[in-house]
Amino acid sequence: WAAETGARPGAYDEQGPVFIHADPCAGPSRGRGGYPFSRAGALRTVRRYSAEGHIVGGRLLEIPEDEEQGFDAAFDEAFADPRVALVHVRAVEYGCFHFEVRRRDTA
Repeated sequence: WAAETGARPGAYDEQGPVFIHADPCAGPSRGRGGYPFSRAGALRTVRRYSAEGHIVGGRLLEIPEDEEQGFDAAFDEAFADPRVALVHVRAVEYGCFHFEVRRRDTA
Protein backbone atom coordinates (compact mmCIF):
# COMPACT_ATOMS: atom_id res chain seq x y z
CA TRP A 1 0.00 0.00 0.00
CA ALA A 2 2.65 2.53 0.96
CA ALA A 3 4.71 1.83 -2.16
CA GLU A 4 1.59 2.13 -4.35
CA THR A 5 0.46 5.45 -2.92
CA GLY A 6 3.69 7.17 -1.89
CA ALA A 7 2.64 7.16 1.78
CA ARG A 8 5.43 7.31 4.33
CA PRO A 9 4.23 5.26 7.31
CA GLY A 10 7.62 5.26 9.04
CA ALA A 11 7.83 2.54 11.65
CA TYR A 12 4.43 1.22 10.59
CA ASP A 13 5.50 0.20 7.08
CA GLU A 14 5.00 -3.51 6.61
CA GLN A 15 5.52 -5.95 3.78
CA GLY A 16 3.26 -8.96 3.66
CA PRO A 17 1.50 -11.02 4.60
CA VAL A 18 3.52 -13.90 3.22
CA PHE A 19 2.11 -17.41 3.37
CA ILE A 20 4.27 -20.37 2.42
CA HIS A 21 2.91 -23.86 1.86
CA ALA A 22 5.09 -26.96 1.75
CA ASP A 23 2.84 -28.46 -0.94
CA PRO A 24 0.82 -26.86 -3.74
CA CYS A 25 -2.69 -25.83 -2.74
CA ALA A 26 -5.75 -24.31 -4.38
CA GLY A 27 -5.63 -21.18 -2.23
CA PRO A 28 -8.24 -19.87 0.19
CA SER A 29 -11.74 -21.29 0.12
CA ARG A 30 -14.14 -18.96 -1.66
CA GLY A 31 -17.28 -20.85 -0.68
CA ARG A 32 -17.68 -19.53 2.86
CA GLY A 33 -18.38 -15.88 2.06
CA GLY A 34 -17.98 -13.03 4.51
CA TYR A 35 -14.67 -11.69 5.75
CA PRO A 36 -11.49 -13.78 5.98
CA PHE A 37 -10.30 -15.10 9.33
CA SER A 38 -13.71 -14.39 10.82
CA ARG A 39 -15.04 -16.46 13.70
CA ALA A 40 -17.69 -15.40 16.21
CA GLY A 41 -16.08 -14.63 19.58
CA ALA A 42 -12.60 -13.96 18.18
CA LEU A 43 -10.95 -10.65 19.04
CA ARG A 44 -9.64 -8.34 16.32
CA THR A 45 -8.21 -4.86 16.16
CA VAL A 46 -9.48 -2.55 13.45
CA ARG A 47 -6.57 -0.12 13.10
CA ARG A 48 -7.19 3.10 11.14
CA TYR A 49 -4.60 4.71 8.88
CA SER A 50 -4.48 8.07 7.11
CA ALA A 51 -3.51 8.44 3.44
CA GLU A 52 -0.03 9.36 4.71
CA GLY A 53 0.25 6.02 6.51
CA HIS A 54 -0.14 7.34 10.06
CA ILE A 55 -2.28 5.56 12.63
CA VAL A 56 -5.30 7.74 13.39
CA GLY A 57 -7.14 5.44 15.76
CA GLY A 58 -8.64 2.04 16.04
CA ARG A 59 -10.87 -0.17 18.06
CA LEU A 60 -11.22 -3.62 19.51
CA LEU A 61 -13.83 -5.82 17.86
CA GLU A 62 -15.17 -8.98 19.43
CA ILE A 63 -16.67 -10.64 16.39
CA PRO A 64 -20.40 -11.16 17.03
CA GLU A 65 -22.52 -14.09 15.85
CA ASP A 66 -23.46 -12.05 12.77
CA GLU A 67 -19.85 -11.69 11.67
CA GLU A 68 -20.44 -9.58 8.56
CA GLN A 69 -22.69 -7.13 10.40
CA GLY A 70 -20.04 -6.72 13.13
CA PHE A 71 -17.26 -5.98 10.66
CA ASP A 72 -19.48 -3.74 8.53
CA ALA A 73 -20.35 -1.64 11.60
CA ALA A 74 -16.67 -1.34 12.58
CA PHE A 75 -15.74 -0.27 9.03
CA ASP A 76 -18.61 2.22 8.85
CA GLU A 77 -17.41 3.72 12.14
CA ALA A 78 -13.81 3.92 10.89
CA PHE A 79 -14.65 5.50 7.54
CA ALA A 80 -16.96 8.06 9.15
CA ASP A 81 -13.69 9.83 9.99
CA PRO A 82 -12.61 11.57 6.76
CA ARG A 83 -8.93 11.16 7.71
CA VAL A 84 -9.17 7.37 7.43
CA ALA A 85 -7.96 6.00 4.09
CA LEU A 86 -7.78 2.35 5.08
CA VAL A 87 -7.98 -0.05 7.98
CA HIS A 88 -5.99 -3.12 8.91
CA VAL A 89 -7.69 -6.00 10.67
CA ARG A 90 -5.37 -7.90 12.99
CA ALA A 91 -5.49 -10.63 15.58
CA VAL A 92 -5.32 -9.21 19.09
CA GLU A 93 -3.13 -11.96 20.51
CA TYR A 94 -0.01 -11.52 18.35
CA GLY A 95 -0.91 -8.61 16.08
CA CYS A 96 -0.97 -10.84 12.99
CA PHE A 97 -2.22 -9.02 9.91
CA HIS A 98 -5.42 -10.55 8.53
CA PHE A 99 -6.68 -8.20 5.84
CA GLU A 100 -6.99 -4.59 4.71
CA VAL A 101 -10.05 -2.56 3.73
CA ARG A 102 -9.61 0.63 1.74
CA ARG A 103 -11.94 3.59 1.44
CA ARG A 104 -13.79 3.25 -1.87
CA ASP A 105 -12.56 6.56 -3.28
CA THR A 106 -8.87 5.75 -2.54
CA ALA A 107 -8.73 2.10 -3.72
